[in-house]
Amino acid sequence: MSEAMAIAASLYNNPRYYSESEIRRRNNKIRRQQIVRRQYITISALAFIAMFLIMFNIFSFKVSAQSDSFVPEYKYYKSVMIHSGDSLWSIANSEFNAEHYKDLNAYISEICMINSIDSDSILHAGESIVIPYYSRDYK
Repeated sequence: MSEAMAIAASLYNNPRYYSESEIRRRNNKIRRQQIVRRQYITISALAFIAMFLIMFNIFSFKVSAQSDSFVPEYKYYKSVMIHSGDSLWSIANSEFNAEHYKDLNAYISEICMINSIDSDSILHAGESIVIPYYSRDYK
């Protein structure tokens, strides 16, 4: 390339007049810019993820805090002897706790599941069934 063409190429920044070394330098510059751009995006993504995790941990600890008046209740099971005249409904009604079950049917369903019986099963005197109950005492 003549000196006049080089001057003209530099004035107009026309790539077709560049030499091979100038093209190589230009391509290397573009490659370096792409690498820097990728690094910037990666660092930004990592910073965003770190901020998200920090905020998640801060708010999750606040949500899981319990009040000072909280007293835990523990679930236990006991065996109840069936007497004459007892039914599943009468036993469930005497032991039902509205704080832990949405209604009496839910409690009876759990008793039936534990004892592998149907809710319309006939109970005979002398049999025993297992029923769940809740207590604040840890046993």
